Amino acid sequence: MPPRRSYDQYCPAARALDAVGDRWTLLIVRELLAGPRRYTDLHADLPGVSTDVLASRLKDMERDGIATRRRLPPPGAAYVYELTPRGTALLPVLQALGAWGQAELGEPRPTDAVRAHWFALPLLRALDGRTGLVEVRLEEGDFHLYAGAADTPVYGDGPAPGEPDARLSTDTATVSALAQGELGLEDAVRAGRVEVSGEGALAKELRDA
Repeated sequence: MPPRRSYDQYCPAARALDAVGDRWTLLIVRELLAGPRRYTDLHADLPGVSTDVLASRLKDMERDGIATRRRLPPPGAAYVYELTPRGTALLPVLQALGAWGQAELGEPRPTDAVRAHWFALPLLRALDGRTGLVEVRLEEGDFHLYAGAADTPVYGDGPAPGEPDARLSTDTATVSALAQGELGLEDAVRAGRVEVSGEGALAKELRDA
């Protein structure tokens, strides 16, 4: 494997960018925060990345101890990629980048791809300080969050596995406003833009906020 390119600067930020500064790497981390993913699933949820670039970035991430590849036992018998603890530690980095970039979000462009689960990290920020399994329903699809989770997965596609602590039904415009910091979650609930259901403590807390 070719040696990793380096800025050759004795600086922690430069060293970090040596490992995760290449195009697509942090977006692959975003996808793997949902837990183990097959190569084909990663490629489907990273529109615009070529197969060669995706394969190269995954190899780089394995080499740098950010991700690992393992074979699922039968009947799955497929290879999946997943984050190492070092890779999982990038969650607050992605959270900070998302908070910094929220002012750049604006209205969706005609060329923008959208996946429901891409709103998972902004909603985790909105749920900061709360814990529990949260199911989110959008017109683009459902996903679920593990608010306050210390390890991966921190979110996942589809309905929650089991009974969630709260279900949130909303629309893309509201989630975009939450992601951009234009609207707080409690305000969205009070305004009826986020409907909260469920009997868990988290659902009751959100309804009473």
